[in-house]
Amino acid sequence: MAFYFVEPEVAGGLGKHTVLDSSVYPPNVTQLHYRIINWLGDALLESFPALIITREAADALQAMGATGMAYRTVEITVSDSFQEIYPDRELPEFLWLCVPGAAGKDDLGIADDSRLVVSERALKQLKAFGLNHAIIETYSGST
Repeated sequence: MAFYFVEPEVAGGLGKHTVLDSSVYPPNVTQLHYRIINWLGDALLESFPALIITREAADALQAMGATGMAYRTVEITVSDSFQEIYPDRELPEFLWLCVPGAAGKDDLGIADDSRLVVSERALKQLKAFGLNHAIIETYSGST
């Protein structure tokens, strides 16, 4: 099976309620607050070292039996500028996507260089929910 690096859309950043240990690399996040500044609509978003995913896309990955992932709750807020530009825009429910999987083995894994690696079948599923602003490159097993 083919695998791919996926660098998701960055729609914002870590919010002030995020709790992380930056004494290790990558930083260890224990509580995630994602503050959306400008969301272009992708189902998978990041702000290093965290990933978030829409509930709809997460449910689809679970339904297909994808491996290497777990979900936690995330606090989502939007910036003042987002509210001004998109006053009526409703956000989908997002989950914190935790990826303990092995890159190139599980459907989702993290490579040694901290990039997300996704199997071809999981990538196909994610694309169905919107992955138009992600950078996608072939993963060869090395970083």
